[in-house]
Amino acid sequence: MSVTHIPVLPEEVLTYLNPKSGGLYVDATIGLGGHSLSILQKSTPAGKLIGIDQDDLALSKCEKQLKVFKNRFKLIHGNFSDLQELLELQGVSKVDGVLFDLGVSTFQLDTPERGFSFQHNGPLDMRMDQQMPIPASDIVNESTAKSLLKIFSEYGEERYAKLIAQRIVESRSAEPITTTQQLTKIVESAIPRKSKNRKSDFQQRRIHPATRVFQALRIAVNDELKNLKRGIDAAVSVLKKDGCLCMISFHSLEDRIVKQKFQFYAKTCICSPKAPICVCNHQQKLKVITRRPILTSANEIDINPRSRSAKMRVAVRV
Repeated sequence: MSVTHIPVLPEEVLTYLNPKSGGLYVDATIGLGGHSLSILQKSTPAGKLIGIDQDDLALSKCEKQLKVFKNRFKLIHGNFSDLQELLELQGVSKVDGVLFDLGVSTFQLDTPERGFSFQHNGPLDMRMDQQMPIPASDIVNESTAKSLLKIFSEYGEERYAKLIAQRIVESRSAEPITTTQQLTKIVESAIPRKSKNRKSDFQQRRIHPATRVFQALRIAVNDELKNLKRGIDAAVSVLKKDGCLCMISFHSLEDRIVKQKFQFYAKTCICSPKAPICVCNHQQKLKVITRRPILTSANEIDINPRSRSAKMRVAVRV
């Protein structure tokens, strides 16, 4: 299957990351290598890059994309939550820049057998790493209504989470829910008719009713929010002084974590305001460069509609 990959905010990433010859950079979510291709080009002739991804198939395609750079890149199968350990195995302790481009890739969305999208019928899988033991179908068929409600509410911020959870439990009693099409129809059937007849939230934003449910399940399957927190911590630890950390997120839950982590590492003290003296021994580790997130332009959205929800935040190591 041929998929065209268009990296998000490509010029902005290069501007802030500013890759140079002799530098070492990490693309923690390398995917098909769109950003990494530009980083290696910009850091010619001696810049190097380490690319990490959970998806073996994406890594194999990325290797072909970057083969012109020969010995200037190294690809690693793994989760960015283990960033520090993965680099240590390569004999690397510090790097000049780290990029995270979060969420599901176009390649994964457009591959029906991966089960990430309600727009294609396929097995209800959603595992970014195919070696992971629990696909989305297990969560949908084995979780209680209360657990499903929590997943859809917390990870999808879904208004009709309770109704959808109840409908899933009712439907799976008749037959297991194993495909994306089955789940999509169940979600659609759970939305109250009065909401379908008015300009509801998803109609106003032109968001399909199943969007948030699929997002929530994907986050749960891949434990994305916990891994994101660990990944940011690891990135801060491996950055050299003045090294740059670029974070691109695609929904409010991710962006909130990035913002909070940046704020935490930018503080010089985390003691209670009521404390008479500082006793925390907290040290500032980041300087936040972007007070507000960088958004995609109208022109970029026209070229790549999936970039419309992207937000980039940037910080440097102090």
